Amino acid sequence: SSLVSRRFTIADFEIGRPLGKGKFGNVYLARLKENHFIVALKVLFKSQIEKEGLEHQLRREIEIQARLQHPNILRLYNYFHDARRVYLILEYAPRGELYKELQKNHTFDEQRTATIMEELADALTYCHDKKVIHRDIKPENLLLGLRGEVKIADFGWSVHTPSLRRNTMCGTLDYLPPEMVEGRTYDEKVDLWCIGVLCYELLVGKPPFESTSYNETYRRIVKVDVRFPQTMPSGAQDLISRLLRYKPQERLPLAQILEHPWVQAHSRRVLPPCAQMTS
Repeated sequence: SSLVSRRFTIADFEIGRPLGKGKFGNVYLARLKENHFIVALKVLFKSQIEKEGLEHQLRREIEIQARLQHPNILRLYNYFHDARRVYLILEYAPRGELYKELQKNHTFDEQRTATIMEELADALTYCHDKKVIHRDIKPENLLLGLRGEVKIADFGWSVHTPSLRRNTMCGTLDYLPPEMVEGRTYDEKVDLWCIGVLCYELLVGKPPFESTSYNETYRRIVKVDVRFPQTMPSGAQDLISRLLRYKPQERLPLAQILEHPWVQAHSRRVLPPCAQMTS
């Protein structure tokens, strides 16, 4: 609680190894000198943010993420700044990026995937209740806590690392829903599409609309041209096909993802002790 209420300077921290690099700065492992509490410290350069005209967006993002407290959302405890930099004090997710683990294992089993679906549906229900849309759920933006639980990170599009890690030509397109690809207005139902794409990628090892060209990926998204491999469990296929719908209002709502028979049968979600008392 002192993390949230007090004012900090960089002198309050011991800085450790880098955890990640981004366009606007870097993330470091750090610990508070006074009580050795471990955090991730995101250091952003003001000059870079000003150059891109993103001060307003950064401020908005900080305000949004600081309000969110949920076991499957990465906490933003506090922030401070000096003449040249802005520092975000973030929860440290010790098991790193979901993206890296997926690259290592290629695919996840039904239990792991269903657990992630339950965690994300619960976290997004909480976000949507607070009128927050994430819009960018994908493996690069998900971190893993101590028990392997998912933590949604990166609540802003711009102020995070551009995803250079998907080096397919259309990595940026892969998770976008039809309404965003076509430049139409969108609402929180974009997040339903994204978790459908994620569920497919976790089980199959690549996103459903991945193609060799940007135009082909675009065409497949707009046509909702999903091809399920023979190995796809029927329950997962049912869930994914209910999420990947062209019309946003036809997508399976979050509450029904939590109750979906396949999720119920396979999820092994474990809540941290503090969350169990409040829920």
